[in-house]
Formats: sequence, C-alpha cells, structure tokens
Amino acid sequence: MSVATDSLVSSSSSDDFAALLDAELDSDSSDGSPDQDCSDDEDNNAEGARIKRRKVLEMDTRVEVQEEATTDSCTHPGFLRDMCICCGKRMDDGAGVAFGYIHKDLRLGSDEVSRLRDADVRTLLRNKKLYLVLDLDHTLLNSTRLEDINSEEDYLKSQTDSFEDISKGSLFRLDKIRMMTKLRPYVRTFLQEASNMFEMYIYTMGERAYAIEMAKLLDPGNVYFNSRVISKADCTRRHQKGLDVVLGKDSAVLILDDTEAVWQRHKDNLILMERYHYFSSSCRQFGFNCKSLSELKGDENEADGALATVLGVLKKIHSNFFNPEHGDDFAARDVRQVLRKIRNEILRGCKIVFSRVFSTESQAENHHLWKMAEQLGATCAVEVDSSVTHVVSEYAGTEKSRWAVQNGNFLVHPKWLEAANYLWSKKPEQQFPVELTKSK
Repeated sequence: MSVATDSLVSSSSSDDFAALLDAELDSDSSDGSPDQDCSDDEDNNAEGARIKRRKVLEMDTRVEVQEEATTDSCTHPGFLRDMCICCGKRMDDGAGVAFGYIHKDLRLGSDEVSRLRDADVRTLLRNKKLYLVLDLDHTLLNSTRLEDINSEEDYLKSQTDSFEDISKGSLFRLDKIRMMTKLRPYVRTFLQEASNMFEMYIYTMGERAYAIEMAKLLDPGNVYFNSRVISKADCTRRHQKGLDVVLGKDSAVLILDDTEAVWQRHKDNLILMERYHYFSSSCRQFGFNCKSLSELKGDENEADGALATVLGVLKKIHSNFFNPEHGDDFAARDVRQVLRKIRNEILRGCKIVFSRVFSTESQAENHHLWKMAEQLGATCAVEVDSSVTHVVSEYAGTEKSRWAVQNGNFLVHPKWLEAANYLWSKKPEQQFPVELTKSK
C-alpha cells in the first residue's frame, strides 16, 4: 500500500512527507542500468541497498531543511512511525490515535480525525448512506477450533465448501488457523443489501489475522469492507470497543453486535443481536446445556432468521433518517434518535409488573429486563393495579401471577420480552406461557 495514494491523510499546505518517502524509496529501479547483467543477484541486491541508504541520507538532509521551514506552522495531522507525515518532525511515542487497520504505524491527531469525519460524513449523507459497524463472532458467523469439534459434529469435516468459489459457500475449514467457520444464514444477502444503505466496518475483539480471514469469507470480492477491518489490537481501551477508531461521526453510526458490555460508551448506537450458536463449543462457552445447531443438523431459517429481521429494521431506520418530509439537512439529524424512536414503539401501551424475576435485594429498575422493557416503550411498575397489562414471571403460582390470570391480564415468561427485543416486534403472548410447576 502506498502511503501517498492510500492514506486518508493529505495536506494542501505543505508537501506530503509520506508521498515523498514512497516516491523516493520505491524508485530505486530507475537508478540502475537496464542493460546491467542480472545474473549476479548478490551484486544487484548490494547495489540496491547502497542506493536506498544513499537516498535515506539525502532525504534526512532534505527533511531537516523542510522541518525548519514548516515545523513551526505544521499542525501535525498524522504520524507514520512517530514522524509527522507533513513536516517530517519526529514526535513522542503515542502521539495521536492509532489507525493501524488503515495503514501500519499510522496515527492521526484529533483535529485531523475530526476533519476526516466531517468530510466523509458529508459525502456519505449526500449519497444517502450511513455507517454500519458489524461484529463477527455470533453476529455474522460462528467459528470453532478444529480440536473442539465433537463426535456428533465430525460429519461437518466432509461437508466443508471449496475456496475456489467462496461466494457460494457457508462452511469453511481453515487449516492455516486451525478453525472451522460457519457463516450465518442470509449473511450474503444481508451484506449486499446493507451495502446500498451503509458504509460498513468489521469490528471484532479477535486477532487481526483471524479478522482478515473472516473478511475474505464474507467479502471475497473486497467490495464491502476494503481496509475497514478493525480488530482487538486497534482498540484504545482494554476489553472495550469504541467508535474513536471509526472514521464516522457517532450521530451517523449504527452497530450490530451480540455483546452489549463491550460498547459501554456507545449503547445508544447499538442494535443487540441474538447470538448465533452453530457449534457445540459456542454453547459450552456461554453455559448452555443443550444441543447446538450443528449437533441437531439444523440451522436458522434464512427467511425469518436474525439477519433477515435486522435487515428490515435497518431499512426502516434508513428510511426514517432520510425521510424528505423532515427537510434535507441530513447533517443535523442523529441516527441514535431514530433508533430510539423505532425501538420505543415496540411495546408502547404495555404496563409491566415483574414477579420473582429478580431478587428482592436488587433494585428492580436496575435489572436488565426492566431497562429492556422501558427501551421497548413499556411502562414498568412494582405493584399491580388496574392499569397493568402484563405480569412477567417464571412461576405461575406467585401472588401477582395469580392476579394476572384471575383478572384476565397477560401472564408471560421473560422470554417474551427478549423475543420482542431481538425480533423488533410484539410477539403473541400465547407463545410464551408460564409453567404451572414450582408454584407457591
């Protein structure tokens, strides 16, 4: 990758030091004679090394002169190997924010990041697009180590797809990294349609080598993500993902991820995904004592699975954001407000009381199900009254559960709330009955 052509940083006020570096060091072939005998590789390599060393020495001298003229006025927008890409001045280690996924050793100053975001979002909004940050594991796919495949899954080893036409496959064995990966049903259609509405990023807490291999499976033509593959090494906080390494304004970014805890700073941008547990190792990882999809020799339904559902949600958000009835000043809008409004409509009109769902020692309003219900538009209460529409409980024998049944109100299992949250619609209460056992 050429820094001059591929880096997002440019400057009209001074010569681009990175461009100078590329042009000079990559042009050593022009210093050799085209008629030189090529049989002596060692002499050629030695001569090439001498030429490159001479060029570096010459460049150091030129940089010193350039620094004197430009360093005082340079804003130091970015750095390569701790050297300003505009004036060449060396800075202290750690200056700026690392954007290694764009270019190795690239760091950008906060002002330059803001400038790039402002410029990029203007272009994107003109094209009626937003940003979409996508998690990998349990969101778009599921991977397992080859040694973790059990006897009931061993049949998969003979059913893996060919790498000759990746775009038609969904189950891949990657011997290089000792993994097997299953793409989530509908993922290819999802990416194709989402790309018409969003500029997309991959963002995983996995290692970069793994992230790159997964990107090749999801995007073999390199048309969706380009270099926008962010991995664990790019995170600026331990065990946390952040939009500080995404060159998009927070007000125009949506996130799809199965783990809310890693997005503590950006929960308002998050659409929580139901986890995809294809392999048995995935079920064990999350403490589920049940058969995995692979052990059952089944899979999610493409037509109404998680990705098909969330694609419909994304289309609705996109349509609302760019609704011409609200004018054409898209830059003044915030996709987080649109997301909040659509989510808030799902259980609007419902008033919920929880019964023996969380311990009496804890604050009810701090429980994740209470918060989930409020985000979905419901009103929550501690005691029953005539305005309560739903009692949520795991037990039918509690006093509040019996009240719901006696008064003709809905008594539903907590999974009713979770289904509404993941499926973005109010599901029929009859599908989530509360068992009569364990009553008191």
